[in-house]
Amino acid sequence: MKKVIEFLQESRDEMTEHVTWSSFKSLQQTSIVVLVASLIFALIVFAMDQAFQFGLGEIYKSF
Repeated sequence: MKKVIEFLQESRDEMTEHVTWSSFKSLQQTSIVVLVASLIFALIVFAMDQAFQFGLGEIYKSF
């Protein structure tokens, strides 16, 4: 049990003393970039899915 307590104390010390945290504004800007990039990627995947669905539908109709 002593090792667990020591681990938790060292973890707390590491997180409060040795980690550099980003500012809220920086995190907000990064989150917006990730959100926009994710939406663009989702739209590209959606367009590709629709194109394949249409293309395969036309191929299947010909048989």
